[in-house]
Amino acid sequence: MAQTTADDIKKMAQQQADQIVKNAELTARKATEDLSRQEFELRMKLEELKKKFTLYKSKMENFIVTQLDLLRSEEENTENDD
Repeated sequence: MAQTTADDIKKMAQQQADQIVKNAELTARKATEDLSRQEFELRMKLEELKKKFTLYKSKMENFIVTQLDLLRSEEENTENDD
């Protein structure tokens, strides 16, 4: 009788331990999947920002060149007026 009770307690403890491990594995798997999804989203945002920066840089370069051309043109006009 005492041996049976001890065996039952061991069995129940093992089942509880197995359930705890399964729950921990499930929680870890969900956390890993969530982190993977977040990483993917951040990588997509980073690529979008890189594209926007490249476009911005190109526009700024064009603006600067245009302004420089304008200054040079005004300088030539001023020299010709003298």
